[in-house]
Amino acid sequence: MAVTDAENPLLGETTCGSLMQKLQEIWDEVGESDEETDKMLLQIEQECLDVYKRKVEQAATSRAQLLQVLSDAKLELSTLVFALGDKILVDIPEKASGTIKEQLAAIAPALKQLWKQKEERVKEFSDVQSHIQKICGEIAGNASELGALAVDESDLSLKKLDEYQVKLQELQKEKSDRLHKVLEFVSTVHDLCAVLGMDFFSTVNEVHPSLDDTTGVQSKSISNDTLSRLAKTISALNEDKKQRLHKLQELATRLIDLWNLMDTPEEERRLFDHVTCNISSSVDEVTMPGALALDLIEQAETEVEQLDQLKPSRMKEITFKKQVELEEIFSRVHIEIDPEADREKIMALIDSGNVEPTELLADMDNQIAKAKQEAHSRKEILDRVEKWMSACEEESWLEDYNRDEHRYNSSRGAHLNLKRAEKARILVNKIPGMIDTLVAKTRVWEEARGITFTYDGVPLLAMLDEYAMLRQEREEKRRLKDQKKFSEQQNPEQEAIFGSRPSPARASGTKKMVGPRANGGSNGTPSKRLSLNASQNGSRSGAGDGRRDCTKLASPSNRVSISKEDAASHVSGTDPVPASS
Repeated sequence: MAVTDAENPLLGETTCGSLMQKLQEIWDEVGESDEETDKMLLQIEQECLDVYKRKVEQAATSRAQLLQVLSDAKLELSTLVFALGDKILVDIPEKASGTIKEQLAAIAPALKQLWKQKEERVKEFSDVQSHIQKICGEIAGNASELGALAVDESDLSLKKLDEYQVKLQELQKEKSDRLHKVLEFVSTVHDLCAVLGMDFFSTVNEVHPSLDDTTGVQSKSISNDTLSRLAKTISALNEDKKQRLHKLQELATRLIDLWNLMDTPEEERRLFDHVTCNISSSVDEVTMPGALALDLIEQAETEVEQLDQLKPSRMKEITFKKQVELEEIFSRVHIEIDPEADREKIMALIDSGNVEPTELLADMDNQIAKAKQEAHSRKEILDRVEKWMSACEEESWLEDYNRDEHRYNSSRGAHLNLKRAEKARILVNKIPGMIDTLVAKTRVWEEARGITFTYDGVPLLAMLDEYAMLRQEREEKRRLKDQKKFSEQQNPEQEAIFGSRPSPARASGTKKMVGPRANGGSNGTPSKRLSLNASQNGSRSGAGDGRRDCTKLASPSNRVSISKEDAASHVSGTDPVPASS
């Protein structure tokens, strides 16, 4: 024993033999007796037996537990195989052989793989069934009231999973269709609210809060109740849109009628383009935001009421404005009318209410159109009258210029006046031709229309005849005056001997020059209107006097007027500057 249980120096371990040897050495050193030594050895052996006995019991218990574990593992293996179905990718041992642990070791990998596969399968079932439960709850409208989901682990086969997945796909398609329909309804409600000027968010909130994006709800309600309420809301909004459009079109028609009647400017009409733009639109064509808002309709109603109130006064203003336009047309073409009588007649028609405003305005427009036609037909003759009057003004200026004794002085502007005098003589020389042309065209005009061509109430032909007569009389007087001056210049030597003294003939000649000046003919500025008060009193004599005053200022361009200063220059031997013909 000492040899077998000796301490192995190589291993450095303590064995039972080394311990007994050590114990024997201690007993020998202490001097223990053999009895005591045997007694202690027996005690040690008993303690060893107790230890072995406990170990055996523990081993038996462990074996029983392993057998139970093996039995449970086999049962669980068969249960998992049944639950997962036939299609499993796990190698299961055919026969149990070897020790218990070997059997457990053989079953454990398959069991572990089946557990893992079961967990995955349960998760797939749970996901599919939870989606099905959620979609069903959304369709039913009680998604928030769903309870806890329990997966039936007795049947986790792929066939069962496929059935659930097919059902889920059908529900997902139905959900997609419902969501698309809800979004279409919401978009329609948004467009209608925009056109009607209504609050979109409050409208959809009344249907379901999830339809309002501002609430932060991710999913929209797709329940039957939500779809039904959306359809009713759209129907109500469409009916409201139809009624508002009909009312707005009536107001727009009324506005346009009032505008046309009251001759409203285009700038003011543009302020209501948003009202009149839909006057002929159908319900589906009106899509502009706010086009049928209540405040817009109220604004149109207010405008119609205001126009109705302003209609009487505005009608007077418009008719008087057209009357002024008519008077201006007649005034520009020098046609004499009685404006006060016309205004009183218009006022009486409006106040009586016996005539429709549209008829009155149409009659005024018709008169204006006829007046414009009349003005166009008179334009050529009036242009020639203006040229004739301008020539008369130049004739008057030329006569004043010829009487100016300082006209040849080297003063500032004298050369300009000299040039103007040359041009004036040429223009005045054309007056007879102007008169002849005017007379011919006026007669053609009168023959074509069967009426007399008047200028500010005076017949133009009478004015021209009188002007020609007065011009002829003036030329005769001027010829006699020149003859007298020529006879006075025949005795210059006699005047040099006896001195210059005024002769009765010269004094009378001077008085004749002062006569027209005293009548206002030489210094007055001729008016472009030849009526000269004739349009006021309508008398032929008044017009003749005015024309006489005007024509006294004119002289023929082929003759040069000789004033007192010109006569003096002849006496002194100097000749005046010759006038160009």
